[in-house]
Amino acid sequence: MNSPPLAQLLSQAADALMAVRAGRSLTAVLAQCPAGLRAGTQALAFHGLRCLAGALALRRLLVPKTPPPEVDALLLLALALLWPTGQPAPYAEHTLVDQAVDAARQRSPAAAKFANAVLRRFLRERQALLARAREQPEALWQHPAWWIAQVRRDWPDAWQAILTQANQRPPMVLRVNLRRGTVQSYLQRLHDAGLAASPIGPEFGQAVLLAQACPVQALPGFESGDVSVQDLSAQRAAALLLGQGPARLPAGARVLDACAAPGGKTAHLLELAELDLLALDVDAQRLAQVSSGLARLQLAASLQAADARAVDSWWDGRPFDAILLDAPCSASGITRRHPDVRWLRRPGDIATLAQAQAGLLDALWPLLRPGGRLLYATCSVFKAEGSQQIDAFLQRHAADGPHLDPASPGHLLGVPDNLPSVATAMPAGDADLASGDGFYYALIHKPRHPP
Repeated sequence: MNSPPLAQLLSQAADALMAVRAGRSLTAVLAQCPAGLRAGTQALAFHGLRCLAGALALRRLLVPKTPPPEVDALLLLALALLWPTGQPAPYAEHTLVDQAVDAARQRSPAAAKFANAVLRRFLRERQALLARAREQPEALWQHPAWWIAQVRRDWPDAWQAILTQANQRPPMVLRVNLRRGTVQSYLQRLHDAGLAASPIGPEFGQAVLLAQACPVQALPGFESGDVSVQDLSAQRAAALLLGQGPARLPAGARVLDACAAPGGKTAHLLELAELDLLALDVDAQRLAQVSSGLARLQLAASLQAADARAVDSWWDGRPFDAILLDAPCSASGITRRHPDVRWLRRPGDIATLAQAQAGLLDALWPLLRPGGRLLYATCSVFKAEGSQQIDAFLQRHAADGPHLDPASPGHLLGVPDNLPSVATAMPAGDADLASGDGFYYALIHKPRHPP
C-alpha cells in the first residue's frame, strides 16, 4: 500500500496543530481525519506538539509578525520537525523543506515562496537561532511557562527529569488477560507473530513491554480479548483496590468505579475478581467505550451515565465494599501520550479540577460501608491533585477516622526510578522504556466502627 504524499500529511498535521492551539482535543481532531491519513497525521502532530514551544520561539525569531493561521501552523510544524531532539530525524531536511513548501503552496499559493525563505534561513543560521531560542525556558523544556513553574514548585529535585520524560515517546505496555492465558504463553504468541516483548516483573503479573509499538490489530488475540493495552502505572489500580491475602475483597463484593471511562481499570478489576461492579461516568458517549471494551473481553458490569456527585440521581442506597475514584484531572502525568494536554490546559484549570475532585471525594465517602476502602487516583504529577488533595480530605473527615493505607504508592512521577523492581527484572536498557506514566494513588480505609 502506497504511503500518502508527505505534503498531504504535513497539511493535515498542520490543521491538527492549528485546532489544538484553538482549544480542540487532538483525539477529537484525529477522529475526523481520513482513515488513510490518520496514522501519519498523528505521528507528525505528536512530534509537532512535543516541540511546539521551540518552534514558536524559532518562528518569532525568524518572522516577528505572526503569519496567517494556516501558514503559521505549517511553519510551526516544519520547525518542530527540524528541532533537534537527540533522536533520528523523521525526514531528511531537504525532503521536509521541499514538501512543506509544496504543502504551503496548496494551502495558500502566495505562501510557498515565503515558507521556503523562512525554512531555508533556519537551515543556514540553525546553530545561532537554536541557541537564542533555548534561552527561553519554554523552548528549552518544551512546555508552557506556567507548567514548568508548577512542576518546579512541586518537585524541586525532580522537575527536570519529569519535563524531559514527558517529551519521550511512551512505551507500549500490554495487560495479558489471565482469564484467557498466561503471560508466558502470550509472550510466545508475540514471538511467533514477530513481535519482540519482555515481561516486566513480579509487581506487574500481567504486564508485557513491546520492544516496538504496533497497531492493536497486529496483537495476537486482541479482538477476542486475550490482551489489552494499558500503561504500567494504570495497571496498579486493580491490585491496590482488590487487596491481598486476608484483606482481599471477597467474591461478589459490591464495587463502584465512579469515573469509569474509557474503562481500562474497570476491565482489569473484572479480569482479576468476580465482582458486583457498577461503572459510572458522566459522559454517556465515553461510557459506550466502557461497554465495548467489556464486550471485547467478555466481561460484565452494570453501566450508568450520571454525575457521581449527584448521588440522589443514581445511588440505590446500598453501600459499596470498595470505590475506585479515578478522578478527572489535568492529565499532567500522561503528556507523553497526549502531547496536546500541555497546550490545552490553563493555569486556572488546576484549582477548578481540584475543587471537582474534592466534591467527588466528599460525595462518595458516605457511600462506603464501614470497613470499606476507597482508592483515589489521578494521572497527574501536580500535588494539588494528589497529596495536597488527600491531606485536605483526611482533615475534613477526621471525625470519621479515615486511614491512609501505607501501601498507597502516592505520587508516581513518570520517571524510571519510581519502579526499582522493574530495573532488576528486565533486560538491560528496557527498564527506562517501561517507566509508567505520572500518577497519584491513595488507598483510604473507613473504620469498621466510628472513632
